[in-house]
Amino acid sequence: MRHARRRVVRRVTRLAAVGGLLLGATMVTRAVASEPAPPNAVPHTAAGQSAGPGTDLASRLGTSRTAGSWIDADGRTVVAVTDEEAAGEVRRAGAEPKMVRHSMRELKSAAKTLRSAPRVPGTAWVLDYRSNEVVVRGDSTVSADDWSELTRVAEGIGDFVRMERTEGTFTTRLNGARPILSTAGRCSAGFNVTDGRRDFILTAGHCGPDGSVWFTGDRDREEVGTTVGGSFPGDDYSLIEYADGRAGEGADVVAVGGGKGIRITGVADPAVGQRVFRSGSTSGLQDGEVTALDATVNYPEGTVSGLIETTVCAEPGDSGGPMFSEGIALGVTSGGSGDCAAGGTTYFQPVTKALEQLRVQLIVSPQAGGGGEAAASPAPSSPEGAAAPDSASPGSSAPATGIANASTLLSRLADPQNAGPGLLVVGGSLIALVATRWIRAEQDRKAYRRRYSATWG
Repeated sequence: MRHARRRVVRRVTRLAAVGGLLLGATMVTRAVASEPAPPNAVPHTAAGQSAGPGTDLASRLGTSRTAGSWIDADGRTVVAVTDEEAAGEVRRAGAEPKMVRHSMRELKSAAKTLRSAPRVPGTAWVLDYRSNEVVVRGDSTVSADDWSELTRVAEGIGDFVRMERTEGTFTTRLNGARPILSTAGRCSAGFNVTDGRRDFILTAGHCGPDGSVWFTGDRDREEVGTTVGGSFPGDDYSLIEYADGRAGEGADVVAVGGGKGIRITGVADPAVGQRVFRSGSTSGLQDGEVTALDATVNYPEGTVSGLIETTVCAEPGDSGGPMFSEGIALGVTSGGSGDCAAGGTTYFQPVTKALEQLRVQLIVSPQAGGGGEAAASPAPSSPEGAAAPDSASPGSSAPATGIANASTLLSRLADPQNAGPGLLVVGGSLIALVATRWIRAEQDRKAYRRRYSATWG
């Protein structure tokens, strides 16, 4: 009777082990076969990254005949021109020309001269297309002697360089949509991007050097990922690689507070005069207007060029947070002056340049491509001009799921696209088969010895 029970147990164990082998093999096969498709993404080379018809017109006419473009209060595109022939071409294109004295070539030459002057932290300059001037600003930390020296440089350039003192100080906003923390301080998550194999958070470069480990702002302090590349100073962008390589559900949404978010459908460069929105972990959702492009700011940590200047406010901790309009990704928060009580100036790193330099693509909503295919949505503009600033909106709303938690053992094992669970089942089944075979052989050996001993005796 006892031997019969043992045989039943061995047979059941063998059957279970064989079933485990088949199940484990199936799990591994499905995990390999279901390799996740690349997320919907917009590469930096995608069409529709123009800041609108004004930029295209200015590019076609050249830097000696134009001096920038902007969107007026009625949503019309205005192009600064230096001659009547260029003005005629602008009118025929459906935009409004404005005659100016100084060309883009002169404005950029002035900015180049300012860059070659001794660096003064706390200063910034922009090309003001609407006034046809280069505006130099100095914050409260700039001494009288340094300001006088910089004023002499400006006077040597020409009367189209305007000097302005500003309240507050130009600082990076370190201290996002979602808060992320490391030993370097607190920043905000910007946009989710991918290289086709791994997913990353695009944020500000001054938030932390390569190797910085980031955690969520929640009480549990789950690991988010590690900084793996970026540029600061010079530029102000960096990549945080997710701990498990994937951004997870809601990767195409940026949080704006209260559990709400905005779907991101494309990427573009902004236009002067465009209404924009910014989200950050300190001050939440704020809006304002783009006042200048290609701005240079001399932070205490170093000089950053090619920034977007806006009237949007920001505060410490907002660094790296996303700037967008009509669902189009435009920039990540760099720094500025003032706060959201008194107002101020905030500068943003353009997303398009960051994507190009880092060789990654923006993860966008599947709605952007139609049928699940990746596609770039155009900037919110048309040949007749952009939407009037007052009518612009952040974009379509969606629930914000937050930053994906760190890769824990449990989450890895629960992931249906992970081959690990299947391999564990296969390994366990093989061990069970070997064990039952060994037990059977040992039992047979003992039985044989007993029988042989009895016969011999």
